[in-house]
Amino acid sequence: MAEHNELGRYGELLAKAYLEKLGYRILEQNWVYGRADIDLIALYQDTLIFVEVKTRRSVDHGEPEEFVNWKKEKQLEMASSVYIDRRNHQGEIRFDIIAIVFENKELYKINHIEDAFWPT
Repeated sequence: MAEHNELGRYGELLAKAYLEKLGYRILEQNWVYGRADIDLIALYQDTLIFVEVKTRRSVDHGEPEEFVNWKKEKQLEMASSVYIDRRNHQGEIRFDIIAIVFENKELYKINHIEDAFWPT
């Protein structure tokens, strides 16, 4: 596996642990529908939360959350609609981004952006 893929997987594990510590219940990890994937799907109170995790080694080329573009938002919107229908979820939904930046192998910063975007 390429090094950047390993970093991404590790970031997803850190994000999952972070959310669980806050009381979120993780329903899915790396849920795929067609060409779209959702890194984490969580339930917090009655809100279904679709989480995109972005992990970087530095911010030299921008903050990780800046790499969630309109195309990714559209993919998340399509996949989340299918998930909502399959689960027959009637409550609130939210799209979050968890951005992780590593300073070194052991030291990192997590930025949890709740309600990061709302697909149109």
